[in-house]
Amino acid sequence: MAASATTSPFRIVHTVCSHDCPDSCAVLVTVDASGRAIKVQGDPSQPITQGFLCGKVAKYLDRVYAPERILHPLRRKPGVAKGPLVRGQEDEAFERVSWDEALDEIAARLQTISDEHGPESILPYSYAGTIGVLGFGSMDRRFFHRLGGSQLDRTICSEAGGVAWNLVYGKKLGMAPEDFRLAKLIVAWGANIHGNNIHLWPMVEQARRNGARLIVIDPYKTRTAALADWHIAIRPGTDTALALGMMHVILREGLEDRTYIDEMTHGFEALAERVREYTPERVATWTGMTASEVEQLAREYATTQPSALRLNYGIQRTEFGGTAVRAVAMLPALTGAWKHRGGGAQLSTSGAFKWNKRELERMDLALDSPLGRPARVVNMSALGQALTELGQGPETKPEDGPPVHALFVYNSNPGAVAPNQNAVRRGMAREDLFTVVHELFFTDTTDYADYILPATTFLEHTDIQGAYGHYFVQLSQQAIEPPGEARPNVWLFGQLAQRMGFTETCFRDTEEQLIRQALGVGLDGRSTMAGMEHISVEDLEELGHIPLAIHREGFQPFSSGEVATPSGRIEFYSARLAAQDLDPLPGFVPAAESRFGTLAARYPLEFLSRKADNYMNSTFANLNGHRKMEARTSQRLEMHPVDAESRGIGDGDAVRVWNERGSLRLTALVNGAVPAGVVAARLDWAKLHPEGANVNALTSERLTDLGAGATFYSTLVEVERA
Repeated sequence: MAASATTSPFRIVHTVCSHDCPDSCAVLVTVDASGRAIKVQGDPSQPITQGFLCGKVAKYLDRVYAPERILHPLRRKPGVAKGPLVRGQEDEAFERVSWDEALDEIAARLQTISDEHGPESILPYSYAGTIGVLGFGSMDRRFFHRLGGSQLDRTICSEAGGVAWNLVYGKKLGMAPEDFRLAKLIVAWGANIHGNNIHLWPMVEQARRNGARLIVIDPYKTRTAALADWHIAIRPGTDTALALGMMHVILREGLEDRTYIDEMTHGFEALAERVREYTPERVATWTGMTASEVEQLAREYATTQPSALRLNYGIQRTEFGGTAVRAVAMLPALTGAWKHRGGGAQLSTSGAFKWNKRELERMDLALDSPLGRPARVVNMSALGQALTELGQGPETKPEDGPPVHALFVYNSNPGAVAPNQNAVRRGMAREDLFTVVHELFFTDTTDYADYILPATTFLEHTDIQGAYGHYFVQLSQQAIEPPGEARPNVWLFGQLAQRMGFTETCFRDTEEQLIRQALGVGLDGRSTMAGMEHISVEDLEELGHIPLAIHREGFQPFSSGEVATPSGRIEFYSARLAAQDLDPLPGFVPAAESRFGTLAARYPLEFLSRKADNYMNSTFANLNGHRKMEARTSQRLEMHPVDAESRGIGDGDAVRVWNERGSLRLTALVNGAVPAGVVAARLDWAKLHPEGANVNALTSERLTDLGAGATFYSTLVEVERA
């Protein structure tokens, strides 16, 4: 989409920020006559973006034109061992090769590994370095299905919460962000809106100007909590107890909406019986609140309409995080909040986007692989175990399949973000593990690569995108040519498939063809996918963004009608869980690594491995401008004064934080950001730390109760002066 006059030396191109954020912002890129991007700005015509960008993406050209970008394929030099490299000296470990050399050699190695160990010994590892539909999962899935490589269970971020929400509601739908401005009460539960969902914040502020209150429930004093009318700093992992305690008060005082419950829900009587035991006094002992605070929260939530609940994925990153999401998600159904415009809840809106994944991912190609069937599934949240234990040792079973002999990483940086970092590193350091990494910069993961392939930013390729925080389909058009020899995922896996001798024509599909397949474009040029029948590629090229049909019609989810659950209703009681011999109702169980667990005597502090406010997971962490914005808390251990004093630690002291998995040296920041008994540090690149480690040296590969996700926030540690 060109917004400038044809005689202008500049052109403006509509793109979409594809980083892992609910806002999925529409970005206008100004390109000069030489083809260089000179400005990025938010699209003022996009109702969510509203013409502004977050602090990360506002500086995006620093990333695009960073002198440290990898611009050519690289191969590890003979004799150079895998392992951490000093920043700025990575070139000494790698040599430049052509794309032809790299692709031919990678294809040959993958074929040899497949022949010798079986195709399942090849493991792809990717996540949401881009959430563009094509970049996240299209040609890459086709390639690994046809190859017969192991499938990856992508659980690390949102799977536990997504499974939990769907057990209650059947589909990941929620309030439109624009409707938050109508609320009279907004509860941000584990949601740092001001920090990582910034385009919802104007809606919150408008609601507050109209008299709404903002309550934040979070163990950490986030940016959002600091601006709240009431910050409730509950103990980590006790969200289930608080939600059930609120239900106890609501039912005890008759504040539920019986009409809505009768019409729209299933299992109310069983839930009512369960919550009898969750008295405010009992809940207070777990959460660290007082009984009167539990009662006050329950009354305010149940008696204020419309009430909006912004639930984010932080609360599901604990051992029983799936149950926590289930319990919190039930609250608006108990009070009938969904009946009121401006009421209800939002976890994710992604269930509204019905992309044609059958055509995009082509699972049917697995039948043509050497296996003749879909391959085994490996959980990304247990990568350390997969690289060091899977298929190895005396307890190996035939159904486990072979050990992993090849790792292909793209859209992710597992060397930094995967839990149990030391186990992951041991696995990646194996000399018999062939590793390929598709990346923009030298990261914690590229230090272990045999080949590094240069990747593109969202300015340098075309893609289509939905969102998990709003209801707009958007087209991201290529704004500039990729620098050097950088290439996107679609090109890379299409080329590699052809080098592997895969003859299927789908491996030659272009980005434009894949976009039409994603939309399921019919003979009339419009999508055939549910809710997108009014959308055509041509309209997207002209407009840049088009709302889904349900949003255009101003829908209110779960206010009436059938629900996509087995009972056709919102489910308080889950027969599906009962059939798996799991508790069909939410109930609070303390995590093994919590102050109530058996390890607390040895490791008495609960550790929050937080995301940095000015990075996107590990993205942006290497850029000096972003590091300066994060300087106050970077490589700091935030402590409560009580915990610091009892250990003889003062603000600014060097400290060692450790558990049985590893240790980390940080600088103490004694402030009011965490309650007593809790410490926090932020995710960073390990190679930018003096010891070459980050917070994931301390986290475990224990999995969540639902969805088998990562349990980053169920971590116990001890701290001492270094």
